[in-house]
Amino acid sequence: MLKQRLITALVLLAILLPLLFHDASEPFMGFSLLMVSAGAWEWGRLNGYAHRTSVAMGVLFAVILAVLWIVWGVHYSVWVWVFPSMLWILGGAWLLRNGVACWAQFPRLIRLGSGLLALAFAWMAMAQARTVGVNFLLSTFFLVWAADVFAYFGGRAFGKRKLAPTISPGKSWAGVYTGALGVLIMAGLWVWSDRQFNLDSPSLYTQLFTANPIAALLALFGLTAMSVVGDLVESLVKRSAGFKDSSNLLPGHGGVLDRVDALLPVLPLVMLLTQI
Repeated sequence: MLKQRLITALVLLAILLPLLFHDASEPFMGFSLLMVSAGAWEWGRLNGYAHRTSVAMGVLFAVILAVLWIVWGVHYSVWVWVFPSMLWILGGAWLLRNGVACWAQFPRLIRLGSGLLALAFAWMAMAQARTVGVNFLLSTFFLVWAADVFAYFGGRAFGKRKLAPTISPGKSWAGVYTGALGVLIMAGLWVWSDRQFNLDSPSLYTQLFTANPIAALLALFGLTAMSVVGDLVESLVKRSAGFKDSSNLLPGHGGVLDRVDALLPVLPLVMLLTQI
């Protein structure tokens, strides 16, 4: 399993990194559009739609976003990010409070639409972040990755009190705290590197701390918490559907949604905070 995970990760990096660092942003946005379209296909399956119907959803989803990209571009007003941010904060809290059983009580079209909207807004935020700069987008990605890595090791070392045992038994409160600590450490190092090197754009952390250091600390804690919410909500949906992984599209890693779940709430919130 570890060998398979490493091979898949290396292949993805070999594709992703040249696109990410390309002078133009369009190649990366095209690849990311393909990935979120695969996520739309997975979302259809998780909500009980047949394979062919889910494939059609993924294709239609990609076409709609591509048309919006061509017509309106990827520069959005700050108000665009208010709706998905509030949806994740309030809706995510409600879902986690009520548990796995509550998901199936919603009409299937509402379940489908909410997930597709989450994917669409995440892609829009990622596309706009890429136009800000590679350093800015990478710093956003690394917030989620650092929270996950530090939470994993912190949870293994200290995780006695479970966070949401009926949704994701492996997660603990200690993991949340160590994840937040890891994000703060990384943020400090990233701010230092921004000052030392001539990068293409200020990172997320430099932007936040330049505006207001106290608010920046609160924002980083909030973003770390929302990355956990994104992960837990996807786990809740998978448990409700009886799935272990969202798909087998990425051998050793599961599906696209398994890899981007924590980013779904974080990306719109990052754009909201930095544009404010």
